[in-house]
Amino acid sequence: MVGKWTLLMLVWLLPIFMAQNIRSCPLGFSSQPSGCVDVNECDPTPCGNNSQCFNTNASYYCQCKKGFESSTKMENFTIMSIATCIDINECLKIEDICGAHAFCNNTISSYNCSCKKGFISSTGVKTFHGDDGVTCRDIDECKEEKVCGLNSLCINTQGSYNCVCKTGFELKSGKSSYTGEVEQCEDMCKLDKTYCGHGTCHSGPSGHYCACHEGFTNYGNKKSRCIALDCGVFKNVKNLTKTSHIVEDHVKQLSKSCLEITEVEDPKKLDGEGLLKTLQLIIDNLLSSKALNDNRKVSTFLDLVEGALGLIGPFVTTRRTKSSSPHTELELLVHNGSVKPQETKTLSSKHAQLDIKMEVAAGNLSQYPGFTVVSLLSYSNLEESAGGFFSGMKQEENQIFGINSKVVTVTVSNTDTNHLKETVNITLYHLDQSNETSHTCVFWDSSTDGGTWSPRGCSVVESNPKYTVCSCNHLSSFAVLMALYEIEDHFELQLITWVGLSLSLICLFFCILTFSTIRSIQSPRTTIHLHLCISLFIAIIIFLAGITQTENKVGCAVVAGMLHFFYLAAFCWMCLEGIQLFRMVVLVFNTSFNTIYMMAGGYGVPAVIVAVSALVNAKGYGTKRYCWLNLDSIWSFFGPACVIIIVNIFFFLITAWKLAQKFSSLNPDMDSLQKIKAFIITAVAQLCILGTMWIFGCFQFEKGTIVMSYLFTIFGSFQGVMLFVMHCLFSKQVREEYANILTHFCAPRKRKYSEFSYSHSSKAQGSKSTQDTGESHI
Repeated sequence: MVGKWTLLMLVWLLPIFMAQNIRSCPLGFSSQPSGCVDVNECDPTPCGNNSQCFNTNASYYCQCKKGFESSTKMENFTIMSIATCIDINECLKIEDICGAHAFCNNTISSYNCSCKKGFISSTGVKTFHGDDGVTCRDIDECKEEKVCGLNSLCINTQGSYNCVCKTGFELKSGKSSYTGEVEQCEDMCKLDKTYCGHGTCHSGPSGHYCACHEGFTNYGNKKSRCIALDCGVFKNVKNLTKTSHIVEDHVKQLSKSCLEITEVEDPKKLDGEGLLKTLQLIIDNLLSSKALNDNRKVSTFLDLVEGALGLIGPFVTTRRTKSSSPHTELELLVHNGSVKPQETKTLSSKHAQLDIKMEVAAGNLSQYPGFTVVSLLSYSNLEESAGGFFSGMKQEENQIFGINSKVVTVTVSNTDTNHLKETVNITLYHLDQSNETSHTCVFWDSSTDGGTWSPRGCSVVESNPKYTVCSCNHLSSFAVLMALYEIEDHFELQLITWVGLSLSLICLFFCILTFSTIRSIQSPRTTIHLHLCISLFIAIIIFLAGITQTENKVGCAVVAGMLHFFYLAAFCWMCLEGIQLFRMVVLVFNTSFNTIYMMAGGYGVPAVIVAVSALVNAKGYGTKRYCWLNLDSIWSFFGPACVIIIVNIFFFLITAWKLAQKFSSLNPDMDSLQKIKAFIITAVAQLCILGTMWIFGCFQFEKGTIVMSYLFTIFGSFQGVMLFVMHCLFSKQVREEYANILTHFCAPRKRKYSEFSYSHSSKAQGSKSTQDTGESHI
């Protein structure tokens, strides 16, 4: 019985003992009689497809096989990471894995390389790997027989070849080459009888050549098309050449060279560089002699320049030529070759820049003469001769134009430049970079009104104070215009002008009589007053009599010159007035000016300014509406005037400050209001006398300055009245002399000699005392 219970107990306890033994081994190990043994988790493998399992002590890890990568981008993973192994595309992942001229083909877990069409592997195998050291080399198809047809040549290229016709032959299709299909190259003289244009096509051992008809040329390029040669431009310049024998001789030289092109056997022997110098000598002579004095001469001149550049360009041997002279700056670019150039080129000078596609400069293929020429020529002072001809412009009311760049001429070998298939860009740098008015791109149109500036075909791409970029669909001579505005005519302004100037004439006449005849008041100051009044008096008379007499250009120019001189003289005497006033009030000494020095400053300086201005720009005197300076020369007046105004303002401020001190010291009982009133009246009147009202005239060049116009007209017209009031009526001494004169004429009485002597002596002493103190009569 005991044995039976013992057996049952053992059966019941055995699983417990076994479970205790299992739990005693760590995870990843199994209990064996010999102890805990590592479990091989890789048998069977848990890692999935395209992977391999690696057992470790108590664990394991998975890795993708070669040519595969983990979807989680982890090199080691377990089944718990849910990673899979995907194929690596070596063709995308490794740049240029197969090397040059080879294709890459991806395969599962690997890739293979094969050479492109036209290439063969260096070992002869069809497929290879990038690390096999195999390269792809070009197959020379031209070594094979009959690759190209008759009268053609085979040209090997990387991976392919081209068939081109031999010299003197051409494809019927008009293509320059072919590959694969065998086309027939035929004699080009038979294929296209118009190939030479205005010439006869001949076939020879060296290929075809063109014999040009009379009046046509291919400039010595025998294989190029014959084009028209116009030498007439050198015959129609009599109105230019008659001004100078040197110009006439040079033009004859160009005309002779033009005729030689069709007569000599080899025109290429013509000296292009020498002809360029001849052309620049012609331009220098014409621009320095001021011979271009009307628009028709300007048109003839520009036609001559454009024709000469078209003639000379093909014979210049240097690819890029830069040449300058006293009045020109030139850059010329030449491309020779049967193939039309395609690139974009830039030509530049100090005042302009040209950006142009050489394909545009070459023209149509049917007219291509075998060379391409582009030139950019800028003139130093042509804007002076070509200014003022704006009949081709649409002008707003009171709007006028002025040239604000140098004039440039652009020429190309393309004979059809009236409407280019692509526009060209010309950058023109401004002469006046301080003016922010609108700018317009224009060209010289010789076909309208004998010659005028016109905006047709040109537009502004970009414009700032420094330069304007113009885009034009044709080529000629170009410039940039800036728009200005004249002062509008108002009846009120005219009325104020005539009334004010008439009163000023009367007042100035009395001033002249006063300062020249009354001896008791004569001094260096009154001498300045006298000549200031004389200058203004003569200027006003000339102004009233001749300002609108524009019918006779020479007479109008004389009137403008005299106005220029006498108004400048008035300014110079105003400057002397300011200096003398400063010496009297501030420096307080009576050292008088030498009369010769005063005359030199008052009349000599304006005479020099007017002479220089007239020599530099004689056309600046006289406009279409008034006998006055035009906008190109106006600053020869306003420049010196502004300098004098600034000097006088400086002297006035110091003088006014001293006068204010004198008001306080000489009138201690005057209340503040009276002091301020006296100071303001004196300040404003003195400012007018010294000519600072002319500063309002500097604002007359923009639209909408009517307020400035009224101020300028009022102050300027009544300046003579102001001078009479300030220097005569405000002067106690002059008033006393006027009273004496009136008393003498109105109530004459006899006076004793002693009384007269005493009175005269007292007045003289008073006058001397006043002058010696150096204080202003004001």
